[in-house]
Formats: sequence, C-alpha cells, structure tokens
Amino acid sequence: MFVTSLEVKLFAIRCSINQACNKEVVSKIIVITNSIHTTKNIFNSSSHPYQSHSTAILSELCQFFNKSQDNSIEFWKCSSCLKWRLHKDVDKDSKSFNPTLSFPCKISWDYCRKSDCDDIIKQWKMTFQASDGKGKQFLDLLDDDFNIIEPAYIKGGPWLQVFGHSNSLCAHATRAITNHAPIREYCLRFFPNEDFKCPCNNYPIESRRHILHECRRFNRYWNPRRDSLNHFIMFLITNPKAFAFTD
Repeated sequence: MFVTSLEVKLFAIRCSINQACNKEVVSKIIVITNSIHTTKNIFNSSSHPYQSHSTAILSELCQFFNKSQDNSIEFWKCSSCLKWRLHKDVDKDSKSFNPTLSFPCKISWDYCRKSDCDDIIKQWKMTFQASDGKGKQFLDLLDDDFNIIEPAYIKGGPWLQVFGHSNSLCAHATRAITNHAPIREYCLRFFPNEDFKCPCNNYPIESRRHILHECRRFNRYWNPRRDSLNHFIMFLITNPKAFAFTD
C-alpha cells in the first residue's frame, strides 16, 4: 500500500500495544524499537499526518491506565546495528509474510505529497530535456556513475548539495554551467566584431570548453574528467579566478 516507512512503524507499534492492552495479566508494556523518534508522534499534539494512529494508541493506553494505577509503559531504543537476535527473527518473519492487499488507500497525506512531488519532478525533467527549457548553453555534467545529472528536490538537488555551501563557489559554478560568465565567448554574442582571443594566446576565442580543458592559465587541477560534477567543482576550487569577474 502507498504508505511511508514511518507510518508502517507507527502502525506496528499500534498493533502491538493493542494486543498488550487486551491481555488482563499485562501490567507493564515495554516497546523496544530501533526507531525511537517514531514513538514521539504518539504524543505529538500538533497537526501531523499520523494522527489516526496516535489517537488510537492513546485511546488504548487511556483504558490501560484506568484499569490500574500501577500499569505503565516504557519505550526502549535498540538500534539495528546491535544485531539483537529478536530483531533478526522479526525481520525474517516479516519478509516471509505475503499479505493480500484489500482496499488500498491512495488518499493519505503522505501519498498525496509523494504524488505531487513525483509529478513536479516529471515536469521538471521534461522541461529540462528540452534545449529551450534549460538553455542551449547549459553544461551537462555527469554524476559518479557517469550518467547525465537530472533535476531532483532531495537535499537541495544534485547541484546545490555539492556547491551550495559557498556563495562565491555557487556563483562561479552557476556562471560556468549556464555559460553566462565574464568570458569572451559570452561577450561575442553581443559584440561579434570584437577580438575575443584567449589571453593565453593559444586559442582564437576564450570559450568555456577551452578554459575547462585546455587553457594553460587554469591547469592547477590535474583530473581530465571535468565533465563530472565533482571534478568540475574541484577545478573551480583550485582555480578561483575561472569564470570570475576580475574587478
């Protein structure tokens, strides 16, 4: 069903507490979980998408506490990395269980949010693939697997998470990627009759490609794979004057 992992964990806790509260011999409940932050949603009084589970759990606990003033509940954190034997048993049982889904719900808050985000990403990618959408001068960079980077919203997107920590680096990278930079190739668009020879005197036009791969003024970074985002950023870091205004 279309639910998040957090909702699954909270529902599992709900089912467990329900079974414990319905046993007359139980006076103390101990919830052992590797996701202690999930349990905080039970007692979260603000508006959140898991209120149906929280309300159900609190209702069960209210009846449980009313049975006796000695009844109690505790929440223990046990990380999965500790390799507790019961964690392994539960994981094995849950993976071997094949439930039959009935009446799948597609109107939960989380599902709607995920659906909207997926639609936005699809629209971004369709626009991004068109040259008139991202610009004909846009520099296609590659990820670590040498695939062309596509738009995403996770952690600020694939570009910003690499250079978004520095304003100056972000400015240099943006100028270089869009080719809206203080270089002579850009000026040539507006003043075609001017002389735009590269200052290194080895190329007729100071172009972006020449700066990244050939210009001897910017050879402080040795790796030739400057079409990779990480190597591209390292080139800019080691050559701070590249794609920068001199004044």
